[in-house]
Amino acid sequence: MPNTLPAPQDTAEVWLMPVFIAKAGHETDLQDVLRALQAESRKDPGCLEYTVFSDDQRPGTFVLIEGWASREDLQAHNEEAHVKDFVKEVEPLLAVPFSVTPCTPLV
Repeated sequence: MPNTLPAPQDTAEVWLMPVFIAKAGHETDLQDVLRALQAESRKDPGCLEYTVFSDDQRPGTFVLIEGWASREDLQAHNEEAHVKDFVKEVEPLLAVPFSVTPCTPLV
């Protein structure tokens, strides 16, 4: 996923939580492209986690939890064709542009 996070250090893990809200009538289409992105992204080097969830309280809303071994791995992922294709394909399916929240695991 595209990001604009400051880099504390390139070797630190990076965790993100993108949220996608489907336009009415496009819920299944959005779910399908997210499933395809999930399958391909899990194969990318440095991927620690890449799981899409359906929000049980907000139909048509999907939350992605993604973790990367390093900022470099995330940047390489964002340059992959499947990610670039996804960003173009998903835009017309969304009610609003998707948001990306950086997360830090509590230790």
